[in-house]
Amino acid sequence: MNIPTQSDKAGLYVHIPFCVRKCPYCDFYSTTDLSLKSRFLKALFAEMEMVSAEGLCFDTLYIGGGTPSVFEYDNVSQIVAAAHHHFDFQPFSEITIEVNPGTVSIEQLMGYQESGINRINIGVQSFDQKNLDFLGRIHTATEARNAMTHARRAGFKNIGLDLIYGLPDHSQTDWLEDLKQAVECDPTHLSCYMLTYEDGTPAYCDLQAGRIQALADDNVRRLFETTITYLQDHGYTQYEISNFARVGKDGKPQVSQHNLKYWTLVPYVGLGPSAHSFVEAQRCWNVSNVDDYIASIESGRMPIAEKERLSGGQQLIEAIYLGLRMTAGIDLIGFKAKYGLDFTKVFKEVLSDLEGQHYIEVKNNRCALTLQGRALLDSITSMFIEQDVFDAEAKS
Repeated sequence: MNIPTQSDKAGLYVHIPFCVRKCPYCDFYSTTDLSLKSRFLKALFAEMEMVSAEGLCFDTLYIGGGTPSVFEYDNVSQIVAAAHHHFDFQPFSEITIEVNPGTVSIEQLMGYQESGINRINIGVQSFDQKNLDFLGRIHTATEARNAMTHARRAGFKNIGLDLIYGLPDHSQTDWLEDLKQAVECDPTHLSCYMLTYEDGTPAYCDLQAGRIQALADDNVRRLFETTITYLQDHGYTQYEISNFARVGKDGKPQVSQHNLKYWTLVPYVGLGPSAHSFVEAQRCWNVSNVDDYIASIESGRMPIAEKERLSGGQQLIEAIYLGLRMTAGIDLIGFKAKYGLDFTKVFKEVLSDLEGQHYIEVKNNRCALTLQGRALLDSITSMFIEQDVFDAEAKS
């Protein structure tokens, strides 16, 4: 498999905290109070002026949410222009916007394209209306297909689709039909996420109250493995646990260059309510409330909620967990150069056990999970974390 190209340039993320309606499964911060859009934009532009990104050069901009497509193209164009004004961007940077099929028009998409956006990510989630109803989506299956058609007509060549699997009573036949329709849309990128019930969401409350039942773990694992084999058979390379990219004319998978930064510990700066930043082993995140965010900036204060500096042990844990999320696995030579540890010696017993069960493979100076191992990512990662190499602070 071709290893995705990784850039050491930083990424800029802008969180748009608005939705027409909150989806019951989603725990990303957003509000349905669209009357705050104008004040939010002013605050966002002010935050760009306040943030220090000295020494960082950027090659990706990702406008996510929430639902960024609640904004018309002129506002989005202002965001893109302001980002380029305040931050040092490389030529030909990847600029992505997330859109909801229920809130985006051909006119908006054409405007987004003219503003310099060159990648669209469409939150389809499913082509089955009953699944869309369960997920609380505001769009129909027809609107999902139309959004793809409109994106192409608007001139976008780099198009991603999001899908969700593992709903209650989700059968393999149902999921294969979703995958089939997604592939027929011919996107360059597919993100296939397992439905999770996050604490505090309406879906979690329904689960706890017994109003819905989660799909059995074995069934979810089968759907996960079905996803990999089906998409691989149809020209999509899995490069991260939930992400698949079609191979381009240059022979390389057309990955999300921005999201790749999160998984490879490359610096990124986040703007907007709840947005996270990571620079030189320090992570910070903004307040998760648009009113507090606006109030903080209007009073001249940075809207940061908390900061943390990762210890050496914590950095090791993240490097292992994120490295194993990537199908290319952990670069053993790079790991030793960065952390001063010989991975195969330090974790000899764990690796022997996992290799014996065919969950992990070590070859060509890389350590990667097998197809069977990818379905057990969290439990396998915990086997490494339990070793004595990590300091007490990292375990706490």
